[in-house]
Amino acid sequence: MWKDAIEELEHRRRIAQMGGGAAAIERRHIAGKMTARERIEYLLDEGTFVEVQEYVTSRIDDFGMAQRRVPGDGVVTGYGRIAGRLVFVSSEDFTVIGGTLGEYHAQKIAHIQDMALAALAPIIFLNDSGGARIEEGVSSLAGYSSIFLRNTKASGVIPQIAVVLGPCCGGACYSPALCDFIFMVEDISSMFITGPGVVKAMVNEDITKEELGGARLHAGKSGVAHFAYPDERSCLDGVCALLSYLPEHCRQPYESACFFKQSLHPDSYEFADLCDIVPDNNRKPYDVKLVIENLVDCDSFFEVHKDFAMNAVVGFARISGNVVGIVANQPLVYSGSLDCDASDKMARFIRFCDCYDIPLITLIDVPAFYPGKEQESRGIIRHGAKLLYAYSEATVPKISLILRKAYGGAYIAMNSKKMGADIVYAWPIAEIAVIGAEGAVEIIFKKKIRSAENPEQLQQELKKQYEERFMNPYLAAERGYVDEVIRPDETRGKLIAALGMLSGKQEKQPWKKHGNIPL
Repeated sequence: MWKDAIEELEHRRRIAQMGGGAAAIERRHIAGKMTARERIEYLLDEGTFVEVQEYVTSRIDDFGMAQRRVPGDGVVTGYGRIAGRLVFVSSEDFTVIGGTLGEYHAQKIAHIQDMALAALAPIIFLNDSGGARIEEGVSSLAGYSSIFLRNTKASGVIPQIAVVLGPCCGGACYSPALCDFIFMVEDISSMFITGPGVVKAMVNEDITKEELGGARLHAGKSGVAHFAYPDERSCLDGVCALLSYLPEHCRQPYESACFFKQSLHPDSYEFADLCDIVPDNNRKPYDVKLVIENLVDCDSFFEVHKDFAMNAVVGFARISGNVVGIVANQPLVYSGSLDCDASDKMARFIRFCDCYDIPLITLIDVPAFYPGKEQESRGIIRHGAKLLYAYSEATVPKISLILRKAYGGAYIAMNSKKMGADIVYAWPIAEIAVIGAEGAVEIIFKKKIRSAENPEQLQQELKKQYEERFMNPYLAAERGYVDEVIRPDETRGKLIAALGMLSGKQEKQPWKKHGNIPL
């Protein structure tokens, strides 16, 4: 009896683990792709994966589905560990009916979502699916609804990471879109609501999958994806790297969330002279990433949304071993001005950090909100308001450093003192004003300059006077809008001290169901 029972178990287990069969697996390997189970094995610590609901099977018999039913129903779900930390995983199996989502496929994903939320641990979705299973009709659509509901309930409670490793079409796109971060692989991943065939039929437009919804498009232009990698393994390595900066859940004390602390004492790092990186001429560009790298622990900066809205830089880093979120203007692109996409990118990252009690450090070198018809017609007022809202709403420690320019409404939006910054530092070359000196002089002294014998000479004299009087950080410091003017070489030490002082920060908010962010 026992022998027969165990043989039956092993037989069923082999069938379930073969997914769509040996031939389908071979086709995946020939195409240079990993199977659903191979991805899990690569992602998780060796020997830690525990599968859940391995034998769940579709109950649909219509359209010849009885012959295509496979235990597991096209998705592998379970839990395991990454660097010793508990995570939950669902991995869609394209070898089973194209990874399409039916009633029980969705039920398995929803079940593992419930388990992750109950355990307060991150969840990773490995997406590789042809979309809704047409043969199952409305049951398939209802399945997506149950997943989306759980994505939303888990938002801000546990980190949710979507990894698109194949097609992700139609309604399937919205589960990744509801997650915190989306990873894609170049030339393999695709996300779109309607595929090239439908686009051709509906609007007579010829377009490829890559052009319509590939990794490069979504990482660079649409901003849908946060990360794009050249192959599956480097993509999964990126997921592990990101997790090293994130807590298990929103209730985890910040001190225990600072994973993989640096063993090196912070003072033993060798940093470049920041004065050599940032020119004192505010018209000369520089790479703010070099400033970041010389303020945070060595090799610890992990950029998010690297190829999207590159006039803004956001990402995670460690300072003296502690995880922080970095938000910065990038003078190399649009002089660091804020546009619609940069505002969205920053606001989204700020809100994530606030969800999980990750302190924010803001590096400011911003001339303005980007002017012009295009930005106004796209709704720069609405998008810029998202940034204002995100900073104002955030209750985590917020430290700002004005590197050079801080003008007008963009200065206000970049975590200014009266917007709730806990500490504001400024370098001695910082300029804090409504607009730059040249524009200010042209407006204030327009008539005087026009009537002068030598207008150009007078304009330059008035500009110099304005710069000496207003374009320095000391007036703002006198008014309390800057807490301290510091030397560049003091900056790292000041940040470490401020983070230590703010580590116990508690900020009470008035009771309300939730605010109404200007989406």
